[in-house]
Amino acid sequence: QVRLVESGGGLVQAGGSLRLSCAASGRTFNDNAMGWFRQAPGKEREFVAAISFSGLNSRYTDSVKGRFTISTDNAKRTVYLQMDSLKPEDTAVYYCAAANWVIPTTTKNDYQYWGQGTQVTVSS
Repeated sequence: QVRLVESGGGLVQAGGSLRLSCAASGRTFNDNAMGWFRQAPGKEREFVAAISFSGLNSRYTDSVKGRFTISTDNAKRTVYLQMDSLKPEDTAVYYCAAANWVIPTTTKNDYQYWGQGTQVTVSS
């Protein structure tokens, strides 16, 4: 049974920073793809960033490039999303996801395991 637990969400002013964490348990993640997605009220869940658990490959959606950084800590079996220069349009519930393969993709259907989500609210 795979379990993903997100933490680190909260309320921040525009221009501020937050760091989200996703702790993985229940199986060994060697080089599995890990992703962050987000869902704003009334909108579809969308891709934010993804990385192979080894940290060698990563990708981002265009709207967060240069502001967000995804990283991993294999020893802690944790994936992070450092979010800087936050904007009100970044407000959403952020979800961590894990896949059964290596290549970090942008499609939510490629991920088999999901966390419960953590709320990020950016005030203007």
